[in-house]
Amino acid sequence: MSKPSESIPSVSIPGTSRLRRALTALLVSTALVAGGTACSSSSAAGSRGQREAVPVSVAAQQAVVDEALAAQVFAAEAVAAREVTDEVPAAEPTPSTSAEKQKFSKARFVANAGLAAGATYQWIIKPYRAGKFKKGAKGRTFALIKAGLAGAFAYNRLKAAADNAKGDPLLSKAVAPLTAGIASLKGLGSKLRKGDAGDADISSFEGVINGVKDAGQGAGATVTDKVPSLSQLNGG
Repeated sequence: MSKPSESIPSVSIPGTSRLRRALTALLVSTALVAGGTACSSSSAAGSRGQREAVPVSVAAQQAVVDEALAAQVFAAEAVAAREVTDEVPAAEPTPSTSAEKQKFSKARFVANAGLAAGATYQWIIKPYRAGKFKKGAKGRTFALIKAGLAGAFAYNRLKAAADNAKGDPLLSKAVAPLTAGIASLKGLGSKLRKGDAGDADISSFEGVINGVKDAGQGAGATVTDKVPSLSQLNGG
């Protein structure tokens, strides 16, 4: 009985030991399914007098890999969907005066909006324009995984940024019209992961990001793209 020669890639995700055990069990089960398929094929060949083992096809191996990756992505997206934490260090003193509170809110807005913008451009807009999401493209599976995580991550960061903006009157007024656009991005992370996103979906992300950046610029809170690490996309 031949075994799949490819190792199953891993996407780093945080979580409890129960989650890790569940993922491990799934990986083992998918590998056993592929192995069982190979054994059945080999037995059938033996009954016809053929002694050579029937190797697992590349397609079968890829199916095992894709299933395992999908399981890991589901878990990672669940973690990324949690309410995001603010980027401002906890050690900073709590603002007391009105002016300090406004400055603090702007700093948090800039941090969250910057991460949302960086994730959107690096893992969604850039690979989409490069054709990485098209069927048959090299590295498509991982490009879609990262795009799905980036979509969920950017949505949560934008929600946090909109909430931060409420602490500054001018910024709040500028961002308020964008809340509906931010809300419309909620399900696009899953759509990206499945490879179902099209030009309109990518344009929606880009339009909302540009709107948030413009609002910040007009309110004295300039947003600069900050590309998050993969561990940050996973909620780490």
